[in-house]
Amino acid sequence: QVQLVESGGELVQPGGSLRLSCAVSGFTLDYHAMAWFRQAPGKDREFVAVISRDGTATYYADSVKGRFTISRDIAKNTVYLQMNSLKPEDTAVYYCAASSFLSSRLSDYVASNNYDYWGQGTQVTVSS
Repeated sequence: QVQLVESGGELVQPGGSLRLSCAVSGFTLDYHAMAWFRQAPGKDREFVAVISRDGTATYYADSVKGRFTISRDIAKNTVYLQMNSLKPEDTAVYYCAASSFLSSRLSDYVASNNYDYWGQGTQVTVSS
């Protein structure tokens, strides 16, 4: 049974940091690109970051580039999103997703319909 379980979301002040985790079971990370998406109230779900199947390449939305870092731990079958210099506009529910879609361009992974599995989400609130 495939499961993606996010954790780590909480209330944080602007300028602060958080690390989100996505624990994966039912498949190994080697065969899937892994991504983070987010959805703010009243807005569509948007792409945040993706890491390639082999873990050697990453791609970020312009809004988070330079502030967020996606990584993975194969031994723990877990994906992370390190978020620094958080802004109020980063407030959203953050979702982990897995894709078996094959493409040499990570920019192709921004589309949510290329993902096979999703977690339930974790709330991140950035506010003073």
